[in-house]
Amino acid sequence: MADQGDEEAEGLENVSDPVESETVSPPAIMPDNGDVPSDRRRPKWLVPVIIAVIAVIVVAGLVGWRLAENRQHDAALDSCSRAVKTLQEKTGSAKMASYREAADVNAGQVKDVSTVLAMARSVKNAEGLKQPTIQCKASMSTGDLNTEAGKAKKLDSKYEAVAKAAKAVLASRDTKALEDAKAALDGKKDEASKLLGNSDGRVADNATRDSLKQAIDKAGQIKDGKAKAYQDAASALQAAIDQVNASMQAKSQADQQAAAQAAQQQDTTQRQPSYRPSGNRGRYQPAQAPVPSSPQQGGSLNIQDYPNLWEQLQKGDGGPAIDNQGNCIANCYGWTGSN
Repeated sequence: MADQGDEEAEGLENVSDPVESETVSPPAIMPDNGDVPSDRRRPKWLVPVIIAVIAVIVVAGLVGWRLAENRQHDAALDSCSRAVKTLQEKTGSAKMASYREAADVNAGQVKDVSTVLAMARSVKNAEGLKQPTIQCKASMSTGDLNTEAGKAKKLDSKYEAVAKAAKAVLASRDTKALEDAKAALDGKKDEASKLLGNSDGRVADNATRDSLKQAIDKAGQIKDGKAKAYQDAASALQAAIDQVNASMQAKSQADQQAAAQAAQQQDTTQRQPSYRPSGNRGRYQPAQAPVPSSPQQGGSLNIQDYPNLWEQLQKGDGGPAIDNQGNCIANCYGWTGSN
């Protein structure tokens, strides 16, 4: 039994010897993915194709990036333009003029003083009333466009507050102006009515009183919501009042002059002497004047017959020259005598 086993082992040894004597090939390395390696060489056209594909991918990526960048730039330009347009609606020439008008209103001109204070704060917050210079150009970068749009939106918010404050100031000013104009007109109507009653019969031209009455009636018919209508009516009343006062003054001056003239005339009459000559007494006979030796009965001295009489009278004592009938023929001022 043991012999048989030894023989089988010996036989096995004999069989394995030829195998060990053969050349053993190194083990093949299998790829990780399990594919069987191939000793075939790659085609020459494969590398250029791969490069071309990569180039196409890169170009496509660049084109896509560029398109995206253009879209972002266009969106930024549009946003900036809209922001600037909105700002310009609040900062145009007419709007800025109204803001400056409101900023010049003082506390004494408004009904509500708080509106003036709010206006001052809004102007300070906007860093003064200056025309914005924000621009959006296609040549600007997307970042610059976004920056300008942000500035425009910020200023728009500030000028929105300015616009609101200016509106409140002007409304408060107009309210006070209307109330003041109504009160002034009421006072002027009272003044005009009193003058109309006091001037009756005391004017040089009664037409001025008629004009005053018409102005009073017209002023009482105003139902306007604007201060200017009441101010114009008050001005018309004042003009009519001035005309009546001037007419009253003219009549007063005329009356005073007439009274003065009447007083002067009365005083002159009272001072005139009563002079009645007796015969030739009181007759002024110039030394060089030729006097007829026998004047005609019932006649009188004819100054034309004595050309030097007037000259002699002027050089003499200035007394009256009386003819033989007792009539004054020269220097007769104050002469009251008669036969």
